[in-house]
Amino acid sequence: MRQTRGFTIIEAVIGGALLAIVAIGVYRGYFTISESVRGVKIKNTALSVVNDEIELARNAQFQNVGILGGYPPGQFASSSVVIKNGTQFTVMRTVRNIDDLFDGTIGSTTNNDTAPADYRLFEVEITCANCKNFIPVRQTTTIAPKDLELSSGGGALFIQVIDANGSPVPQATVRVENTILNPDLVIDDVTNNQGMLQLVDVPPSVGGYGITATKLGYSTDKTHAPGVGNPNPIKADATVDAGVVTQATFAIDRTSTINLSTRNQVCGSVAGVDFHIDGSKLIGTGVPDVLKYSTTSITDMTGSRIFPNLEWDTYEFSIIDSAYDLAGAIPLTPITISPNTTQNLQLLIETKNPKSVLVTVKDSGTSLPVTGATVALSKTGFSTQVITGRGSIPQTDWSGGSGQATTTDMTKFWTSDGNIYIGPPAGEIKLVSLGGDYQPFGWLESSAFDLGSASNFHNISWVSISQPPETGLNSVKFQIATNVDNATWNFVGPDSTNGTYYTTMNTDISNHNGSRYMRYKAFLSTVTATSTPLVSDVSFTFTTSCIPPGQAFFNGLVGGAYTIDITHPSYQAMSTAIEINPDFQKLDVLLNP
Repeated sequence: MRQTRGFTIIEAVIGGALLAIVAIGVYRGYFTISESVRGVKIKNTALSVVNDEIELARNAQFQNVGILGGYPPGQFASSSVVIKNGTQFTVMRTVRNIDDLFDGTIGSTTNNDTAPADYRLFEVEITCANCKNFIPVRQTTTIAPKDLELSSGGGALFIQVIDANGSPVPQATVRVENTILNPDLVIDDVTNNQGMLQLVDVPPSVGGYGITATKLGYSTDKTHAPGVGNPNPIKADATVDAGVVTQATFAIDRTSTINLSTRNQVCGSVAGVDFHIDGSKLIGTGVPDVLKYSTTSITDMTGSRIFPNLEWDTYEFSIIDSAYDLAGAIPLTPITISPNTTQNLQLLIETKNPKSVLVTVKDSGTSLPVTGATVALSKTGFSTQVITGRGSIPQTDWSGGSGQATTTDMTKFWTSDGNIYIGPPAGEIKLVSLGGDYQPFGWLESSAFDLGSASNFHNISWVSISQPPETGLNSVKFQIATNVDNATWNFVGPDSTNGTYYTTMNTDISNHNGSRYMRYKAFLSTVTATSTPLVSDVSFTFTTSCIPPGQAFFNGLVGGAYTIDITHPSYQAMSTAIEINPDFQKLDVLLNP
């Protein structure tokens, strides 16, 4: 009798696994197809909602095509929720008066349009927060009056939004509010691709239009109404006159961050330190002036405080804590913050004891800190001195020639392409002249600067700052190379690639932090054979550990008249008198080479 063989347990498991894989694949395919079909249905429903909105606008009377509580006024809400076919959509509406060129424009000196609201632009945007991978649907239409437009006695408000470089900011959010009018007027809109929002045929109002411009991730700029806290605003609320174009410009840009820490002289954290920050931009004048940014804060238990969303500006820091004094800052304060950057700032803190003075020694040409300066403080029966920390290395002479790998002689450099003239006279570099014509391009590579240990880099600067316009744009530019072995030299620009250059002095070079050795490469060029750019001073700032650059701190003092004497081998000696009266004061001193 023949026996029938069954499945083993292993065969059964493998068969079940294969069946599961096939089932999962079928399910995923079905799910994908279902999701795709659902997405198409939602998209079609959204288009239907848009078409409904457009038809409502087209069928409404012209004077009713506007925004409830906005301008131009009308019957349409700026936003609402619509549920259709079981899906919830958000509908956002924008209405603008359009001043067509056909019959002239408002404010024109040749063809002034006294009835500038020629037609209206009606825009609808549909979003769905709960719909997967939904792309907003947007549609616009124009609505014209049935009869000829009539003069309304309105004016125009043209709002330009630019960034820190003066370039237009498209899609900036603009809010215009006027509470003087009855009813109140509120307009929420965005700028076009040229950074412009043109509001046509708005009601006349003297100093009634408050304007705010901003954008996600950007700073805010606005007008201010005169008041108790700001009686003389620099940018007052706007006035609109009948038949006149009022123009207002607002500057916004990407915000930045300051990472602040309070440390002692041996880099230990100092927690709970009270300090104050002032920006330099003003929103009002008077006694005192009204600052755009001014705040008081305190460091946390780790001696840190993060300030996000800061506008590009110059910020000054002061210690207001009754237990501490400011013994230095890395980098020097005040600090200038560019848009879309992060700046680390270390404030060095000492316990009050009881009066103190912080002396900062700077180069008179570049305003950079001077390292190695001897600062002596004295009065009758008292004398002490401090040497400022290593803060900057300037090179002002290249006449010693090439071939020096690591800097020991500050008049030498490593190499060049032969098109750089190094003197005589000593103290400057420029393009080589052959037969009365300057070479179009040349470069010079410095010797390696040994900073002694891993360092933090801050800025690179050079003199002359401005070059003859005949030499062309960016006729002086630099690249920097750093390393930890004094062997690998990769010259890069601000974005850490070899395709960019430093073209503006005092540019941040913190992307080189952590290196010990540094070289710069200077590139000179001209578009005119009769002119050459000129550089007489190249320097960069850095700090190591917690030694503040170019600063000397004295405490344990008593009040009275003191003398400060400052000497440095590369600078003229200087002496100044100081009256130490407050518990803490700062003194900036400029040295001449």
